[in-house]
Amino acid sequence: MLFPPTIAGSLPKPGWLAETEKLWPKWKLEGEELDSAKRDAALIWIKEQEDAGIETVSDGEQFRTHFVHGFLETVEGIDWTLMTKMGIRNNRYEADVPTVTGKLRRSGPVHGDQAAFCRGHTQKRLKFTLPGPMTICDTLADAHYGRRADMAMAFAEILNEEALELEAAGVDVIQFDEPAFNVFMAEVNDWGIAALERAARGLRCATAVHICYGYGIEANLKWKETLGSEWRQYEAIFPAINASSIRQVSLECANSRVPISLISLLPDKELLVGVIDVASNLVETPEQVAATIGEALGYADAERIQPCTNCGMAPLSRDVAAGKLRALGAGAALARNLQP
Repeated sequence: MLFPPTIAGSLPKPGWLAETEKLWPKWKLEGEELDSAKRDAALIWIKEQEDAGIETVSDGEQFRTHFVHGFLETVEGIDWTLMTKMGIRNNRYEADVPTVTGKLRRSGPVHGDQAAFCRGHTQKRLKFTLPGPMTICDTLADAHYGRRADMAMAFAEILNEEALELEAAGVDVIQFDEPAFNVFMAEVNDWGIAALERAARGLRCATAVHICYGYGIEANLKWKETLGSEWRQYEAIFPAINASSIRQVSLECANSRVPISLISLLPDKELLVGVIDVASNLVETPEQVAATIGEALGYADAERIQPCTNCGMAPLSRDVAAGKLRALGAGAALARNLQP
């Protein structure tokens, strides 16, 4: 199939599961009730994706409160009571974050049972997302390793353990989320890609890296206003990513100032082209989605293009996210039908 749609990762939590339209929502249940509700939410979103024509589906990150900290909650060496104020994304905003105080070690599988549950409830290709090593290091304070590159490699080893188990559970695509790649471009080339490849070592399933300009939250929107008429951060990192072993690259294109011509710097990759703007509550039309796909066709073969969302949709309302899923599927079908 040409233009098989997928999503970047997160989808909104239903109101009976957690606070709505928040990036860090609080759960509304506890214990076994919470575990059961998370499974119910994942089932709903898998069904919503299937009905919308999404070909590679995900759990929508219903099992975790945040795309980074959801994975880290059981990692040993992190002190969740020692909160340190730190600038995130090169001081785009400040947050009180947990602190790494000792050698990092995974205490056990994190998402394996969740992935197996989803695998048992869909015949579609299944994607599971994990935070990338650089982005994890930009979300925690370091009081142990001394060098961010060293801490990133330690996390990469832990991520690799998890990724291999997810693959064994039947996951078809493992995606590492690295929004920090668009901020620390020099570090990406120095050690970021090396850490990413370490996280993906030995995987036989498809691997992906997601690099965007962030959720549609106020801090990100203000940052985008400072980036000028063209956003060319991808230009500094795409050549090295193209030379890497990562198979897919997920990038932001819809309603942004990224010159879509930059995808020509990734001639050897499958391209998850962002055709859905997650920073707006306006639901795209199928024609708008197809038009963005058409622009991408000027710089990449049709066989390499997978229409996608720009980023996760966790902070959006459930109705808006569901509408955008339907637009994504319908727009991909329209673009497919327009092909000779």
